[in-house]
Amino acid sequence: MSVDAVLTRISEIRTQIDALRTGAGAAAATTSAASGSADSAASVANSTAFADALATATGTATATGATSAAATSVDAGAGTIATGSGATGSDVVADAKKYLGVPYVFGGTTTSGMDCSGLVQTVFKDLGVTMPRVVPDQAKMGVEVGSLKDAQPGDLIIPKGEGHVVIYVGDGKVLHAPHPGKDVRIVDNWYKDSDIATIRRIVPAQASATTASSVAAQGTDLQTAALMSLLQSGSAA
Repeated sequence: MSVDAVLTRISEIRTQIDALRTGAGAAAATTSAASGSADSAASVANSTAFADALATATGTATATGATSAAATSVDAGAGTIATGSGATGSDVVADAKKYLGVPYVFGGTTTSGMDCSGLVQTVFKDLGVTMPRVVPDQAKMGVEVGSLKDAQPGDLIIPKGEGHVVIYVGDGKVLHAPHPGKDVRIVDNWYKDSDIATIRRIVPAQASATTASSVAAQGTDLQTAALMSLLQSGSAA
């Protein structure tokens, strides 16, 4: 098969990758062999080869591949931002909003009920960042933000006395689990700088433009690498 012919079939091959990962590709190959359809079998074989080449480039598993990518998980640290998980402040806010309406339960960390620090710990766990369980320990994590005017979505605000913690969502609002009888909600921030013990930034406020462009470029490079691997191996012949 020529290079031009391969290129015209790339979109079709891509749509089959997910099916190949769940074993559908293997079933299709068996059906093709039973019916004597050489073209159909060749299509599945080429699709499998492309999926395997892509898996080799990305480190993910396919129906015939043996590699897999481990989930990224990092511990929050004192005096440092946790960058290893890839999460940003906007991710913190988006994940925290999943728990709106969950009732306050002292010591809780699940959708059945959670308290303020349990909410914070659960949100960061969802994003691959391990946080301490109680407010005084959470108040030591990440880096300190100077004042409310510098706060960004995803930052944690801890009042003096360290008896509560809220997540800043932006526009002067916070998300938190208030107290028994209430549920997780977004409200106007009522704290002033004079009320606050510390504001902590656990993950980057936003992804850098360089990182975002690198990811986009990598996607294109991986597709090209998979195609070249397919052609060089002769699977497309």
